[in-house]
Amino acid sequence: MSSTASPQRNILSVSQLNRATSQLLDEHFMSVLVEGELSNLAQPSSGHLYFSLKDSHAQVRCALFKINQRRMGFVPENGKQVIVKARVSLYEPRGDYQLIVEHLEEAGDGALRRAFDSLKLKLEKEGLFASENKRPLPVLAKTIGVITSPTGAAVRDILTVLKRRFSAIPIIIYPVAVQGQTAKHEIAKAIEVANQLKQCDVLILARGGGSLEDLWAFNEEIVARAIFASDIPIISAIGHETDTTIADFVADLRAATPSAAAEHASPDQQEWLARFVYLESLFQHHLQRKITHLKQSLAWLDKRLQQQHPGQKLIRNAQRLDELELRLNQAIHIKIRHQKSVLDAKRAIFWQHSPIIAINRYKQQQVFLYKRLNAVIHQTLDGLNQHLLKASQTLHAVSPLATLNRGYALVIKQATGEIIQSTEQLKPGDNVETRLAKGCFTSQIKSIDN
Repeated sequence: MSSTASPQRNILSVSQLNRATSQLLDEHFMSVLVEGELSNLAQPSSGHLYFSLKDSHAQVRCALFKINQRRMGFVPENGKQVIVKARVSLYEPRGDYQLIVEHLEEAGDGALRRAFDSLKLKLEKEGLFASENKRPLPVLAKTIGVITSPTGAAVRDILTVLKRRFSAIPIIIYPVAVQGQTAKHEIAKAIEVANQLKQCDVLILARGGGSLEDLWAFNEEIVARAIFASDIPIISAIGHETDTTIADFVADLRAATPSAAAEHASPDQQEWLARFVYLESLFQHHLQRKITHLKQSLAWLDKRLQQQHPGQKLIRNAQRLDELELRLNQAIHIKIRHQKSVLDAKRAIFWQHSPIIAINRYKQQQVFLYKRLNAVIHQTLDGLNQHLLKASQTLHAVSPLATLNRGYALVIKQATGEIIQSTEQLKPGDNVETRLAKGCFTSQIKSIDN
């Protein structure tokens, strides 16, 4: 009977299998970036963080040790979308596949918002937002530059408004990408080129609406510093009215929309036409005044020529005579007025020494003294009344009537009128009168108990 030898099998223990799997994962996945939602967050007394990272189809366990938590810029919470940098590992005692997290950061708008706030604080401290650094816009721009996407809705809105308001102003489009990795460099370069060429009086930096991530090129530091360094005033019109970017804070003027930016950059041609009409009318008015002034000068010269005639001297002498007559009459009237003034002054002095003034003064003094006397009398009477009231209250407090009101009685011996204070003052047969708070009655003593 022959026996067939069975092949030797390589049987692994569970520990060996888990160890080999762990080594395989460590060798294949050195470091990975994974995005997902935090859930099942737990932090025991050791300070380490344990959580699950999930999406709509799967989840994976994660561990973030305390030593790696110092670089976190936010507080982890269930439901937050995060990005982790981690090593793929296997927890051998349980055979659980897990991620050993080395770095944890917010994903999406959360991280962008922190970067936005950080850059905003930095540039604000440097003075890039200060109002004293804002450049005024030109009253009437010779050329308007527009930095935006050449195919977006923003440039169409701007061109439509500029054509309606003041179509005579030339417009230069600086085409740039307004989204993506190269957008910030193209925008900064366009601002620099516009300042080098000096073809524009004002620049409009515009883009349509979008998410925070879509608008992020306008939150880059390179763009903010390019705006601040520009010698040409810049109007920012980024996104919708509720959107705010770093570029809006640095720009010389922030417009709610691209159309509003075009309104700010261009004057209203109807207003300017009305102003031209007004200036034309003003010019005609000044011209007419000048012509009238020249006519008056000509008439004055003609009059001076006529004054050189000999007959004019006779006329002037006659006028001189009339003038002297008028001056004489004026001198007489002045003299009369002076004498009248002297008379009035003497009359005033006379009235000052008249007894009528003294009588009136004494009458006034009498009235004043009469009022003072009445006041003193009333004051004295008031004081006496107060004193009387106080004395009455004091008398009432020590009066036997007050004692009677409290339920006591006053006993008086009728024969002598003396107040009975002891039974030794009485003997049987004496009549006594007892006074109460209200009324009195008479009694006869029948017996005495000492």
